[in-house]
Amino acid sequence: MAHKKGQGSTQNGRDSNSQRRGTKVFAGEKVRAGGIIVRQVGSVIHPGRGVGMGRDFTLFALRDGVVKFTESRNQKLASVVDA
Repeated sequence: MAHKKGQGSTQNGRDSNSQRRGTKVFAGEKVRAGGIIVRQVGSVIHPGRGVGMGRDFTLFALRDGVVKFTESRNQKLASVVDA
């Protein structure tokens, strides 16, 4: 007879890594071209002037400048303006 209890497998114990979404550069902060401004699920914030959108809805700066958030026609916009 075994003196140790058998090591059974457990059904939990798995977890996915966090997505680290959210605003990375806030209004009034400087950003370089290519810098990530917002990581998001869906187009919650739309790209304005000087901002591009990636396949996963990530907003990034197309030029150097200062980040500016505005609201137009009930649509939130992120723009990059000259410093």
